[in-house]
Amino acid sequence: MAPPTRIGLAGLAVMGQNLALNIAEKGFPISVYNRTTSKVDETVERAKQEGDLPVFGFHDPESFVQSIQKPRVIIMLVKAGAPVDQTIKTLSKYMEKGDCIIDGGNEWYENTERRAKAMAELGLLYLGMGVSGGEEGARNGPSLMPGGSFEAYKYIEDILLKVAAQVPDSGPCVTYIGKGGSGNFVKMVHNGIEYGDMQLIAEAYDVLKSVGKLSNKELHCVFSEWNKGELLSFLIEITADIFGIKDDKGDGYLVDKVLDKTGMKGTGKWTVQQAADLSVAAPTIAASLDSRFLSGLKEERVEAAKVFKSGGLGDVLTEQTVDKARLIDDVRQALYASKICSYAQGMNLIREKSIEKGWDLKLGELARIWKGGCIIRAIFLDRIKKAYDRNPDLANLLVDPEFAKEIIDRQSAWRRVVCLAINSGISTPGMSSSLAYFDTYRRERVPANMVQAQRDYFGAHTYERIDMEGSFHTEWFKLNEIILVP
Repeated sequence: MAPPTRIGLAGLAVMGQNLALNIAEKGFPISVYNRTTSKVDETVERAKQEGDLPVFGFHDPESFVQSIQKPRVIIMLVKAGAPVDQTIKTLSKYMEKGDCIIDGGNEWYENTERRAKAMAELGLLYLGMGVSGGEEGARNGPSLMPGGSFEAYKYIEDILLKVAAQVPDSGPCVTYIGKGGSGNFVKMVHNGIEYGDMQLIAEAYDVLKSVGKLSNKELHCVFSEWNKGELLSFLIEITADIFGIKDDKGDGYLVDKVLDKTGMKGTGKWTVQQAADLSVAAPTIAASLDSRFLSGLKEERVEAAKVFKSGGLGDVLTEQTVDKARLIDDVRQALYASKICSYAQGMNLIREKSIEKGWDLKLGELARIWKGGCIIRAIFLDRIKKAYDRNPDLANLLVDPEFAKEIIDRQSAWRRVVCLAINSGISTPGMSSSLAYFDTYRRERVPANMVQAQRDYFGAHTYERIDMEGSFHTEWFKLNEIILVP
């Protein structure tokens, strides 16, 4: 009989398989299990082909659990919701006090907190661990966000430190996030920031293509060039790659044949809902979600285009002659400035939740573990980490002295791009809402006094004054009558 393995993994879809192979490759013998047993055999076969890695497959849950050394640690990578509860039920039957279950899926953080309580009653430890980086990251080094039982984290810290992406100047992209469902919450907001990032890049592409008339070849060069500077990131890199890929089923470039309809799994929606619950403004992330909703109305948009074309409205309203080189530079600056706003919103959301739940999350440390492995990895995250190193209580990334200077330097270009897009009838909801966020945040006085006056007028909601303490209510209607009567 084989000696017990160090860890187990249940759920062998692409992410699960890749993470299991990554763990085995780092020298940790691993047991694997899947309800559909063909997946188990497939994983064991891959392990053989990829260097005879120590992966041991089991077709039934009992022998799977028994094969792992005590205290047992099992990672689940199954679909969020009911399948997680089902897997826990199946496995916990054979587990003993002190054993640990880790959910590596994109789970709603409150579900993790509920399960942790239920597990604790059985004497089991529980972790909710965000895993970012897609299948490539899972295989070669993801960004890992474990939250929950610190004791459980300590069981497998040595594994996670080796399995996570390694960044030369800042170490492995994993840290103990905090208590409860904090690991899932942080991963959720990471995904919300990712929505914002992707939308902003799509808008940059749209302006350059629709107004600047850049070809895919030119766009490939532009994004490749951008990926050498301040925008250096995984998403800019893959965008450059996408522009270079010819259609394998026809003429031209593949990107032009992809249907303009975006799917979503739900984490972006959760992020926007949480922002609303916590009264945190996250307009860039919300705009990216709205854009996905609108993209889904493909048939309606096709009909609307006909209506407005017959009324004389083309795709692009004004065929403006633009200086390509200047436009490319302006769009680069607008993209960077908008991106700062998107990350600022995400960080504020994490901070507010941390305060509400008493999680004591370290924002600079989150920026550090996102520097490698994950989808939003970018050189820019190092700047965010340093901003929080300089001031852990930073109210907003926008007011960090370095980021403030960068935004001031770029705001003219940013405004030019948004104005050009608006005048051309090209929607840039992400860039526009980022700019509106910045312009609202930097103003000492905003027109909220009018909204508050309206609220008091029709609903007696009261208001505060700038010149004296206290709460006031005015009979605006009666005063209005007095003023109007001669």
